[in-house]
Amino acid sequence: MNIQIPAASRVASVGFVRDRLREGHEIALLDLREEGQFASAHPLFAVNLPLGRIEERIGGLIPRRDAPIVLYDNGEGRVARALPVLAALGYTDVSVLEGGLDGWREAGGELFIDVNVPSKAFGELVEHVRGTPSIAARDLHERLERGEDIVVLDARRFGEYNTMSIPTARSVPGGELALRVRDIAPSPDTTVVVNCAGRTRSIIGTQSLVNADIPNPVLALRNGTIGWTLAGLQLDHDATQKAGDPSAHNVAKARETARSLAHRTGVREIGRTELDQLEAREGRTLYRLDVRSPEEYVTQHLKGFRSAPGGQLVQATDEWVGVRHGTIVLTDDDGVRARMTGHWLRQLGWQEVYVLHDWAGLPRASGPEPATLVAPLPEVETVGARELAAELDTPHAPVVIDLASSPTFRRGHVPGAVFAIRSDLPAQTWEKNAKIVLTSPDGLGARIAAPELRKQGLHVRVLAGGTLSWRNAGLSLETGLDESRALSRADDVYKRPYEGTDNAAAAMQAYLDWEFGLVAQLERDGTHGFSVLEDGHNLIATPFARTGKRT
Repeated sequence: MNIQIPAASRVASVGFVRDRLREGHEIALLDLREEGQFASAHPLFAVNLPLGRIEERIGGLIPRRDAPIVLYDNGEGRVARALPVLAALGYTDVSVLEGGLDGWREAGGELFIDVNVPSKAFGELVEHVRGTPSIAARDLHERLERGEDIVVLDARRFGEYNTMSIPTARSVPGGELALRVRDIAPSPDTTVVVNCAGRTRSIIGTQSLVNADIPNPVLALRNGTIGWTLAGLQLDHDATQKAGDPSAHNVAKARETARSLAHRTGVREIGRTELDQLEAREGRTLYRLDVRSPEEYVTQHLKGFRSAPGGQLVQATDEWVGVRHGTIVLTDDDGVRARMTGHWLRQLGWQEVYVLHDWAGLPRASGPEPATLVAPLPEVETVGARELAAELDTPHAPVVIDLASSPTFRRGHVPGAVFAIRSDLPAQTWEKNAKIVLTSPDGLGARIAAPELRKQGLHVRVLAGGTLSWRNAGLSLETGLDESRALSRADDVYKRPYEGTDNAAAAMQAYLDWEFGLVAQLERDGTHGFSVLEDGHNLIATPFARTGKRT
């Protein structure tokens, strides 16, 4: 494929990128395609940042504007469009990957499918090295039927658990397991089974409890809810059982083992003075992440810290941290979750991982996480929800364009709205004097996109507060997605074969087969830098971590 690179752009070779990854230097390798295309093939440490989402997301993913960034696409021309956007946002060290995705492949670089692949590959490596204990779905089902002393802990986000779960399971997201398990299973004779939808969070959750030296037998449900379904067993739906608050005595026990694991893996503990020093450093990218539950974060958190629940952070680090080898500071208010999360991030190859253990004197905030924008929002003309509803009942109603992801659009949108991917809007042909109202889930993406359409001479307004404001006004939403009216193909989001209740058995089995092959792919790739904590030692085993060969 012929990749057009703007003449003034700097070009980064595949070898340069691979050297940065192997040698521990900061680098952000950004794939500018939509997630559906990204999931079909990408380098291991590529971070998906679709062209139309740059202004919304880059401040969180790449907070340092002189961090080294390398862009690529697959010949669609997205790189040329992204370069002026990044320059306008103040990013100064931006290069283009030589040859794009094809260039990576032709230079011998390994390509991976799916999303959050570093974490999934790492989970397979952990099981490969540590022999993480597991149980087959049919065996677990039979033991539950016999009434054996077993607790099943679902390590996914609550919403995933609520959609479908193993019968009797309760929701204990992965970052909460070591904190809460001793109260859930106080008898050492109780068997603890950890599950997720597929494999990664089951493996990491189980190994977390093994590493934390809980006295109970601990097993991962082999292949999670996928394995349960493929075994012909029925899942529960709409379950709501959660873990209760842990006792002070058991928190102290968990804190002691978490501190030991953090120390053994090289996590460093800091207070306010050291945090100030990290924030003052030049030439280093800093991420400040609160690993507690989203509910705790909303109640109160430290200013400047983003919400990144620990289990999800280990499962999907690339959704929060865009610069490989950046510096990560974690915090909690119990001394357990940040240390447990940190001990996994160190094994995932993050060299500088710190735990902020003392909140004394630090400014606090409450409420949801604020948007991490690096530029002021543009001034736009807005329309309220009820005003728009009245206009939609008139003969000259405006065209409502919704920039939500396709799954979000399907779940609910303003009646009559059409689906669009923002980066597709400049190529549209509009009727003369067309009146357009842009919306997005919270209105942020719509507000950012509006100036592009104004430049085409269109009358553009933004639904104030986005589709959420329409819902909050008590107005009805329309569901589904009429692709015959859509302005974009609804291929923006990768359909995960481990989420939802309508996945084909063949797709689920193919996904498991792919996961089983990830360790071999890591070996061929040779850039990962992963390590696995050895049982009973203060050392870290590094199977083919840098050279691509077993040590």
